[in-house]
Amino acid sequence: MKTLKATILGLLIVMTFGAAKANSIYNNNDDKMSVNYAVNVYVDAISRGHVKELAPLLDDNLKYSIEQGSKTVVFSKSEFLESLKADQNVEQNCLVTTTVNESTPDVAIVKVDMKYAGFTRTNFVTLTNSSKGWKVTNIYSKFK
Repeated sequence: MKTLKATILGLLIVMTFGAAKANSIYNNNDDKMSVNYAVNVYVDAISRGHVKELAPLLDDNLKYSIEQGSKTVVFSKSEFLESLKADQNVEQNCLVTTTVNESTPDVAIVKVDMKYAGFTRTNFVTLTNSSKGWKVTNIYSKFK
């Protein structure tokens, strides 16, 4: 009888921790506070046109710079979002790779390469850690 009680108690404890862990997997807002989440949302927006979740991850003072020949053109957050909305839900025909160039607890610089058939677009994305999670503060885009 003692063994049966101990076994049932053990099963109840395992089930309780299992249910708590499963609940935390699906309802964990900490994932949305990570640099990986911010980078994945950014890549999903620029490569697949899924822009719905991007706006809150962009800093209000976002600076988006794009190299055009010998000059660099700079856009604001609203201008950047407007350009992405024009390509909303359009999947780019490219291979996307990301490389973390630098990462500290407060700042991360990520290189995002989009390799098309005849050229490569490289975005250097700077993210900063805030009380509301990681925010994209600067994007520098160039073509090779």
